[in-house]
This record gives sequence, C-alpha cells and structure tokens, in this order.
Amino acid sequence: MEDLKKTVRSIPNFPKEGILFYDITTLLGDPEAFTKVIDILAERYEGRNPSRIVAIDARGFIFGAALAYRLGVGLVPIRKKGKLPYKTVSSTYELEYGTDEVQMHRDAVDPGDLVVIVDDLLATGGTAKAAIDLVKQCGAEVMELAFLIELDFLKGREKLEPNSVFSILQYDK
Repeated sequence: MEDLKKTVRSIPNFPKEGILFYDITTLLGDPEAFTKVIDILAERYEGRNPSRIVAIDARGFIFGAALAYRLGVGLVPIRKKGKLPYKTVSSTYELEYGTDEVQMHRDAVDPGDLVVIVDDLLATGGTAKAAIDLVKQCGAEVMELAFLIELDFLKGREKLEPNSVFSILQYDK
C-alpha cells in the first residue's frame, strides 16, 4: 500500500494550524492509483452481495459511486442537512466545537438490506456513526464501513464497534 500512500499529498497546517491534511485529489488524478483503490474495494465485496452502497457527503460519493457501479448495486447518498429534496431521516453528531447533522432519504434503503458505508476518511468516527444510525433507522443492516484512509491515532474505529471497519491506508500521525 506504500505505492498508494505516495499518491496522497500531505498538507501541513490546513485547514488550521497544527492539522496535517491528507489530500486525496492527487490520488484521484492518478488513474492507476484510483483504479487500484476501486479494485481493492470491489474485490472485498464481490460475492458478499451488499444490497446498496451508502456513500457519505462528499468525497465518499467518489469512491461509493465507482464501487456501486462495479458491484451492480444502487448508490445511496448521505448528505448534510437540507440538501435532500424528499422525506429524510436525520442523525446528529458531535464536532470539536458543536454539532452537525446528516440526512438520508427515508426510502433509500429497505428493511433487511445489507449495506456497505463508504467514505474517504475515518477520523474521530462521528460522521460514520451518524451514517450507521441513519441506515438502522430505516431497518437496514451495515455489513461493513469502508474507508480509503484511517487516522489510527484519532481512534474513530472504537466508536464504531461492533461494526466492521475496513481501511486501505492507515496513518499514525
């Protein structure tokens, strides 16, 4: 995976002082790297038959859409509050300073569906936990959460148990 890590650009002090930002736009711009990421995800879920791919706003849409296409299943977007036009379910999660809210159409998944939740990055786990909540509110089950990058030092995985977490790249700092 070191070859994939080389395609992710690290930007110090963005969006604020003391933060090291992992910029995936360089990976997305590299056709071989992007294809490899989608191949890894597709190989993981082929034969496991998820009903849908649930993708988190906004970079999760990139990986989720490509994965849903490869697996031949539907894509469900989870958006920030107020961005979806139909009846929604909502889940609030904690931020460093305050809270935020995500939503999903209430008819996007069916009771009994088995879904994979996809996003680009697992940090503290707040958004992912909210996504799990949305899926469960609709009666579906989470097979696994899949991320391109996991920031191990923030321990987001611990908030998501007992759900299974898969990440392609891990960073300890």
